[in-house]
Amino acid sequence: QVQLVESGGGLVQPGGSLRLSCVASGRVFTIYDMGWYRQVPGHGRELVARIGIGGNTVVADSVKGRFSISGDYAKSTVDLQMNNLQPEDTAVYYCNVVQYGGMENWGQGTQVTVSS
Repeated sequence: QVQLVESGGGLVQPGGSLRLSCVASGRVFTIYDMGWYRQVPGHGRELVARIGIGGNTVVADSVKGRFSISGDYAKSTVDLQMNNLQPEDTAVYYCNVVQYGGMENWGQGTQVTVSS
């Protein structure tokens, strides 16, 4: 099993930046994929960005060019740099890791609010 701890959420004005961080502990040697999702009330959880153990990344079209993901599998960390934040980016952001065998683990979520 893997435990995840997220940090870095908060309130920011439109056009501002935030950096989310996630640290994994436990059976981290079994992780092969890490990423960030977000969810707003009344909607399903949507992918923001992912990074595989080989360095391949997937970034949602809605945030491409504004958000970037970085991961360090040796340290079991995954960060999401969010620039030029807009009100539509307001959501709870969740860290997600996938272990060999397909088991998924979720963080507790961190609130990001973009408002003037």
